[in-house]
Amino acid sequence: MDAVRRALPGRRIDWHAVIDSTMNAAAPLPPGCAVVAEEQTAGQGRHGHRWHSEPGAGLYCSIVLPPTDTAPVITLALGLAAADAIADATGLRPDLRWPNDLMARERKLAGILVQAVGTALVAGIGVNVNHRAFPPELAGEATSLRLELGREVPREDLLAALLPAVDSYCKMLKEGGRDAILKRFTYGSSYASGKRVVVEQAGGAVRGTTAGLDPAGFLRVRRDDGTETLVLAGGVRAAGT
Repeated sequence: MDAVRRALPGRRIDWHAVIDSTMNAAAPLPPGCAVVAEEQTAGQGRHGHRWHSEPGAGLYCSIVLPPTDTAPVITLALGLAAADAIADATGLRPDLRWPNDLMARERKLAGILVQAVGTALVAGIGVNVNHRAFPPELAGEATSLRLELGREVPREDLLAALLPAVDSYCKMLKEGGRDAILKRFTYGSSYASGKRVVVEQAGGAVRGTTAGLDPAGFLRVRRDDGTETLVLAGGVRAAGT
């Protein structure tokens, strides 16, 4: 962590050996601060799920962002930032699954959770870095950089690439770059258009083919009967997985 602090002077980065959730620790901090942990005992995922946080194996990080009213585009921007950081640190370019997952070979490599805290936002970013295996309930759907690359990846290098990437995309969004982010996400995601998917929603599963993003960043899905559904939330997965 000292190397990361030297690479990013002036950046407040709180490090914890063990913590319940980095998002809880980050919530009262000012924008720009980051909280990193070696282990989370109650890591948060979307829809109330827990994030598997094996000690010393992953990058478990929360970053306080400046206020924005551009959800869900902020989540897409953070996905791009994480993908850029992984590519810069390892050479591996992950796929992006709308709205908040990074994938490799249709398995989840990283996830993003954004929560409003007062007037600010807290972005939780979890990356499976040096995991050698996963619990049985996750083994079929999760992967890690180590499993994909066949070697260990220094987590400090990844964090040192991630924080500036997040800053860059937040600046882009603040300066009116919503359309540029949507274009980049569409280009970098096999899920954005032309992908057969199943979307789990409260009223039942929606099956169809993705048809791009709307101007707000929500996902269009064209059902087999030709009608179109705008997905505002819900778990998206490739059909057949």
